[in-house]
Amino acid sequence: MICKRLLLAAVIALGLHAIGSANAQSYPDRPIRLIVPFPPGANLGQVVLDNRPGAGGTIASKAVANAEPDGYTLLYGSSATLGIAPALYKNVEYDPIKSFAPVALVSRVPFVLGVAAAVPANTLSEFIAYAKANPGKLNFGATIGTPPHLVGELFKVTTGADIYYIPYKGAAQAMTDLLAGQMHMTIEGATTLLAHIQSGKVRPLAVMSPQRIPALPDVPTMLELGYSGFPPASWTGVLAPAGTPASIVGKLNAAINDALQSPEISTNFAKFSAQAKVGSPQDFAAFIAVEAPKWAALVKDSGAKLE
Repeated sequence: MICKRLLLAAVIALGLHAIGSANAQSYPDRPIRLIVPFPPGANLGQVVLDNRPGAGGTIASKAVANAEPDGYTLLYGSSATLGIAPALYKNVEYDPIKSFAPVALVSRVPFVLGVAAAVPANTLSEFIAYAKANPGKLNFGATIGTPPHLVGELFKVTTGADIYYIPYKGAAQAMTDLLAGQMHMTIEGATTLLAHIQSGKVRPLAVMSPQRIPALPDVPTMLELGYSGFPPASWTGVLAPAGTPASIVGKLNAAINDALQSPEISTNFAKFSAQAKVGSPQDFAAFIAVEAPKWAALVKDSGAKLE
């Protein structure tokens, strides 16, 4: 299964390989360290993955915020690390806007609300009714401080469905329990759920994007079903420490954008309804300035708290 972290890995690997090949005598003249907030699982070759999971991505984000601004330490940032974590965790010691030099927005991945195959509900209304008729018997799980956690809490508040939250240390175990029927509901990215939906182990009930997605054309949107206010997608991007020279940021941005437009990446993104987002560093900075407060507000609206 190709998940969003492997799609990102392919983008970074292709893009930075192109930089090195075109101009080996200057930046970059040594491996670039990409700090990621998840456990090991990909090998980028020229790019060294520095896996720093935990604390909602704040450990990875702080490491990059405090790194030398020379273009050799980058962050795999996301709606979780730049939007949710600073609002959910105390004293994160970095600012999602001031601490980083945005390089490139890589992708947006629409959320899908799915249930385990054993759950006796074929539509969203049936699922909500079943949850209300069986208070406390259904659950959903996700890593604390991630978009699936926040959006799941918002779903409970919005619908009044009595579903309890199980905190997981990692997304892999949560998915294992969902497929085994021990977890009942999830709200995850299409890149994560699509293979399990196709195998029949997960039943999709709604997508949160404004329009239906090509990979699941028969699945209605939350808006069609009468629910608004849900974030449509998670997003990922690459950032450098604040103060990184504009020439380096521009070179990284051009390489990543070229990779996003390559046939290999375009095909993989389209297959999973992930949206590649080509733009300038300034575009990404403006995007974060809008998105970070939205996710911070969602922390408050959902009532999510650290245990």
